[in-house]
Amino acid sequence: MGEARGFMKYERQISGKEPVADRLKHYNEFLTILPQEEMTKQGARCMDCGVPFCHTGCPLGNIIPDFNDLVYRGQWHEASQRLHATNNFPEFTGRVCPAPCESACVLGINADPVAIKQIEMTIADRAFEEGWVVAQPPTERTGKRVAVVGSGPAGLAAAQQLNRAGHLVTVFERSDRPGGLLMYGIPDFKLEKARVWRRVRQMEEEGIEFRCGVNVGKDVSAEQLTKDYDAVLLTGGSTLGRDLPIPGRELEGVHYAMEFLPQQNKRNAGDEVPGQLSATGKDVVVIGGGDTGSDCDGTSNRQGAKSLVQFELLPKPPDVGNYPRRDERPASTPWPQWPVILRTSTSHEEGCRREWCILTKEFLGDEKGKLKALKTVRIEWYTDPGSGQFKFKEVPGSEEEWPCQLALLAMGFVGPEKQGPIAELGLELDPRGNLKAGADYKTSREGVFAAGDMRRGQSLVVWAIHEGREAARSIDLWLMGQTHLPSLSAGEFAVHA
Repeated sequence: MGEARGFMKYERQISGKEPVADRLKHYNEFLTILPQEEMTKQGARCMDCGVPFCHTGCPLGNIIPDFNDLVYRGQWHEASQRLHATNNFPEFTGRVCPAPCESACVLGINADPVAIKQIEMTIADRAFEEGWVVAQPPTERTGKRVAVVGSGPAGLAAAQQLNRAGHLVTVFERSDRPGGLLMYGIPDFKLEKARVWRRVRQMEEEGIEFRCGVNVGKDVSAEQLTKDYDAVLLTGGSTLGRDLPIPGRELEGVHYAMEFLPQQNKRNAGDEVPGQLSATGKDVVVIGGGDTGSDCDGTSNRQGAKSLVQFELLPKPPDVGNYPRRDERPASTPWPQWPVILRTSTSHEEGCRREWCILTKEFLGDEKGKLKALKTVRIEWYTDPGSGQFKFKEVPGSEEEWPCQLALLAMGFVGPEKQGPIAELGLELDPRGNLKAGADYKTSREGVFAAGDMRRGQSLVVWAIHEGREAARSIDLWLMGQTHLPSLSAGEFAVHA
C-alpha cells in the first residue's frame, strides 16, 4: 500500500489537456503530463483495501497495488518491472484503455478512485526515458517456427511472448506498416505512432521478423503457412463493420468509419492519399456512439467540418460524472462492474452535438448521386412483456431531416473477414461469427490457433493483449509439452521490460 492516510490526504489528479482551440490545429497527443512528484502523491492514495478489486477490473491482471506502492516510494525502475510483468505494452494501454480497473477500485466506492491509468502511463514513459526498456532476445532457441497473422495488439503481444520462449516468430501484416488498429485505427491524437514503431524496433532487435504488405490468403496461402511453420496464430481482428442497409446506402458520401480514419493516419505519416475522404467544410453525421464514433468526431473537427452530429440508437445513460460512486451507479451495473454511464471523450469536448434514441431511415442524394441529407425518426425503448427483451418503437410524427454530405458508419464490428485463412483452412465459427477457439485458443484445425478480436469479438486493446499472451502460452505448451510463459489464470508472472 501507499501512505497509510494518503487517500484522505491527497485529491485525485490526472493529466491536463491542451486547450481545445490549440489542439484542433494538430494531430499530436495533447495531454500535459503531471510531474513525478505529483505522481508520488497519486501512488500514495492506493490504500490498504484488503481485497484489491482493481485486479478484477483489469483483463491483464496488472499487479496494481504493487506498482502504485513502488511509485509512492520512488522506486520507478522496480515499478516498471512489475508493470511489464503482466503487460507488454503499458504505454499503449496507459493511453487508450478506458481503465476498468479504476471503476473497480475500492476507494471508488465513496471517493474518487486511484489514478491507476495515469500512474501506468507515467511509469511506462519514464521506463523509455531512462533506457530501462531494452531488447531481451532469448538465450536459447527451440528451433520451432511460429507464424502470427496480424500485427495488432494481440499479434504483437503473442509474438513477443513466443519469441521470449525461444521460438522463431514471423509476423505477417497485410498493411504497409505494422501495428494493426494501433497504427491505422486509433488516431494519432490518442496514440502517436512513434510509440508503436518504438516497440516494433524492440521486437525486431529481439529476433522477431515482420513481413508487411503480405495478405495471407492472397499473397501467400494459409495452407502454405501450416506447412512452413510449426504453429500458426491468427490475430486478424474483427474488421467487418456493421452496415446500415437502408435506402440511399450506395450514395457517394456514405462510408464506414474504418475507411475514413486510416486515411488520416496515413496522411499524418507523410503518405499521399489520393481521393482522401475529408470532412472539410461538410455537414458530418457520425452514426454510432462508441469509441470509433468518437475518433471520427475528433478527426472531423481537425479536418474542419462545417457541422458535426453523432447519432446513438440507445437511450442517453445517466450523467453522474466520470467516476461514479457506488450509490450513483445504475442498479444493472453496480460496483465493481464497469458502469453504464454517460461518457464524454476529449473529442466530444472539442465540439459535437450528440443525439440519443434516434434511428436513421434513409440517405438522401442529389441529382449527381451525392449524399445531401439524412432522414431520421425518434424511438422509444421498452421491455417486451412476452420475451423480456429490450426493444424500441418509432415515435409517430418525429421524423427529421439532417443536412449531411459525409455520413460515417461507426456502429461496431460484426466479426472477422471470412475469406482468406478462415475459408481456406475451413475453420469453424461460433454462433456470433467469430473464430471458434476454446480456452486453449485452438481452432478446429490442428496447429492453428486464434486470439484477439478475431476470437472474442470486438473488444478493448487491453483484452487483445491478454488474448495474445494467453494464446502464446497455449502454443508454447502445445509445441514443447511444457511452458514457462506466465498465465493470468495460473497466477504466474515473469518480469520483462
